[in-house]
Amino acid sequence: MSFFTRLFKFTSHDMAIDLGTANTVVYVRGRGIVLNEPSVVAVETLNGIKRVKAVGDDAKLMMGKTPDSIEAIRPLRDGVIADIDIAEQMIKHFISKVHGHRRMLRFPEIVICVPSGSTSVERRAIRDAASNAGASQVFLIEEPMAAAIGADMPVTEPIGSMVVDIGGGTTEVAVLSLRGLAYTTSVRVGGDKMDEAIVSYVRRHHNLLIGEATAERIKKQYGIARKPDDGIGEIIHIKGRDLVNGVPKEISINQGQIAEALAEPIGTIVEGVRIALENTAPELAADIVDQGIVLTGGGALLKGLDEELRDATGLPVSVAEDPLTCVAIGTGRAMEDPIFRGVLQTA
Repeated sequence: MSFFTRLFKFTSHDMAIDLGTANTVVYVRGRGIVLNEPSVVAVETLNGIKRVKAVGDDAKLMMGKTPDSIEAIRPLRDGVIADIDIAEQMIKHFISKVHGHRRMLRFPEIVICVPSGSTSVERRAIRDAASNAGASQVFLIEEPMAAAIGADMPVTEPIGSMVVDIGGGTTEVAVLSLRGLAYTTSVRVGGDKMDEAIVSYVRRHHNLLIGEATAERIKKQYGIARKPDDGIGEIIHIKGRDLVNGVPKEISINQGQIAEALAEPIGTIVEGVRIALENTAPELAADIVDQGIVLTGGGALLKGLDEELRDATGLPVSVAEDPLTCVAIGTGRAMEDPIFRGVLQTA
């Protein structure tokens, strides 16, 4: 490697981005994770001209509380880009935030995660958004692969391992061996669907309308995958708008009811895992009995989900060390370490 190439490698900040439905995590070569913010963009329309008002944490606070002229948009739905212009602005913002405002000597190489079930059109959209945002080269890596690398699983060896990555928009279930996906299925159920389930449960049973942000807060603080032993658990106070007489009011529900609300999305995830196990080659299935299933992604933080899966499959289930940033760390490793270079795709 000549002196100049080395200098360029040093000055460029190659990045790995986990572009998630709920959060975007950025990993920079040599520096680790430098940014972890919600994938939300607030757009203001003044005299018919749209401009970005806030991105990330600041925009997240505006969700559901904006006036007519401002709109808080989540550019990704179900793990793929729904609004390409806004997504591009968001990637651009995160890149410039990471670099600071100094001129880049060279445009960075960027590695981005895509759901394993995404179509070539959806992949092209992600790649175009990143190249327009200023990347010299864009590589894609499949999410379950990145999650497995981040969770320190033996992906390069001929050993079958199973990873379940529960993100905001999708749940990826994959069986990996020899740097490839032996079997993969992507269920479009994730954290968002759990929030929706809580909203609709509260509306049906208590005639109270609550917002997405409130539902998400309840899920994070009190969410539980199976009913507590006494069937009640903690009592939760929720504020929202009463549907009967239209005034704001507060009600209290318990954890048992939250478990009831989350039963459907969790059932879908368990079903996805079951289908993956049914379709696994026998030799790989034998390895999974020893290795067990590893849970990653924000959904893995839901209390009791690992036990629920353990009961449904009879296999050992463990939660990765840092489930929220697991995918980003794996993507970063795939970019830095030549062993994993083979898993990157160029769309």
